[in-house]
Amino acid sequence: MTPQYKKIFSISIKIAIVVFAFWFIYVKLIANNDLKKFISLLNAMPKAQVWTILSIVTALMLVNWGLEAIKWKRLIKQVEPISLWLAIESVFCGLTWAVFTPNRLGEYGGRVFFLSPKRRIVGVVAMAVGNIGQLVLTNVFGAIAVCIFIYRFTPLDHRLFLAVCAIAIGFCLFFIVFFFNIKWLNGILLSMRFTRKYKKFYSILARYKKAELLKILLFCLARYLVFSTQYFIMFMWLIPELHFLDIMMLVSILFFVQSSLPSLDLLDIGIRSITALFFFKYITQQNTAVVACIASIWLINIIIPAILGSYFVFKLNFFGSNQRT
Repeated sequence: MTPQYKKIFSISIKIAIVVFAFWFIYVKLIANNDLKKFISLLNAMPKAQVWTILSIVTALMLVNWGLEAIKWKRLIKQVEPISLWLAIESVFCGLTWAVFTPNRLGEYGGRVFFLSPKRRIVGVVAMAVGNIGQLVLTNVFGAIAVCIFIYRFTPLDHRLFLAVCAIAIGFCLFFIVFFFNIKWLNGILLSMRFTRKYKKFYSILARYKKAELLKILLFCLARYLVFSTQYFIMFMWLIPELHFLDIMMLVSILFFVQSSLPSLDLLDIGIRSITALFFFKYITQQNTAVVACIASIWLINIIIPAILGSYFVFKLNFFGSNQRT
């Protein structure tokens, strides 16, 4: 393929990605009744209060994805050192890709195309390490929250409840041990003949030492606290009678359930709303406010970053390096 055709092909792909993403976003925003409920609630509140709360939650969104960019920069330094700004660009670009791909798979492509071509597949493996770290916390906090929920709202024989707690503890320990020994996965893949020939792509797993994995996990924890705080602010604002601990318990369960279900980012709002209504009915009957909280966080954390990331899609270079000084 000649340089001219490569350029035309590259521009065509970028335009297609952005158009596809905006079309998906437009369709879902127009059809989103939960978002309409949220807007109706806002219209009944003082404008200054609305702008203050939404500004704080939006600022936390930027903090959340900023932490993810720093985490990505740390992860990828094992493969190809990049600047913080390039990490930010790749994270937001990945969010644009993520909105129309199952289980956010497009996010991998949106990020690794900012790396030089020879390191992109290895970059996918590095990104997977960070996602596993986030999944570890989601599962650990979620399992603990489920146990508390069962204890408070589900009458179980105490022996059965202890059995559930034992399973939850084993579940949590499995994820923690696996993450801090992720190099085991490298050994497992090396032991299989048909995967051994691809060792240059996954051998990076052996480079992550426990100290580095702990730092990555701390970034994951910081992100978890940030987006949990977003939910806490919105729920305490729209349903002030809720107790702080109840919100944190149910939000942790919400994250846990979401991480277990395959979905598209843009279809995820329906799953979030149904899950939230099922669990929050035990502590409140204000269903409109519950779905409004979920819809607002979805808009701020998913849709706005995806729109911002569309600008960085045009900075991709599918056939070369995007490294900048």
